[in-house]
Amino acid sequence: MIKKELLEILACPKCKGPVKLNEKQDGLICETCRLVYEIKDDIPIMLIDEAKPLN
Repeated sequence: MIKKELLEILACPKCKGPVKLNEKQDGLICETCRLVYEIKDDIPIMLIDEAKPLN
C-alpha cells in the first residue's frame, strides 16, 4: 500500500493535478484527465502511455 505522505506529493504527469487512490487501492485516479495509473508491487506506474481511461 502507498504511504499517505507519498500520495500527498504525487501528481498526474499529464495535467500536474492531484491523484487519489481508487477503491481497490490498486490504482491512482486523476479526475481531471479521467485516467487511472496502476500500482504494481506497491509502485505507482506514473506514465501517461501506461494509464488507462477511467470508466
